[in-house]
Amino acid sequence: MAKRDLAELKIPASSDFIPVAKRVATTLGSQLGLSLVDLDELTIALTQACDSAIEAANDLDGHADLKLTYFATNRALVVDVDLVPTAGEVLPAPRVHPEADAELQRLAYEMIRCFVDDFRPLVEPRTGHVRFRMVKYIA
Repeated sequence: MAKRDLAELKIPASSDFIPVAKRVATTLGSQLGLSLVDLDELTIALTQACDSAIEAANDLDGHADLKLTYFATNRALVVDVDLVPTAGEVLPAPRVHPEADAELQRLAYEMIRCFVDDFRPLVEPRTGHVRFRMVKYIA
């Protein structure tokens, strides 16, 4: 399975910039041959993943960016969403989530899973590093 890097995007961890991430995903997905339904599903999942990463950034009380990496394999479009500290900043340790927040996070992850073919969340509890990998297979 050959990996082909397509794009890398770094945006502030703010919901104002999610449309930029969605536009890049839609453009690259259409070039790879994803259907309109697949593109819609991918953008829904991407929105939720970005929202979850932004929420994690808010919990950290630090300044952060989202780094989105888009790459293709011979049968899929893969999008990684990473929460990274803004240049010169260090992410502080995350706050402990009450049970209600943990349940909302679980529901957000389940929603993402509904719209992509593979979803892998990685949340490092000690460092606050958050990474989401979403895969949408080309039919």
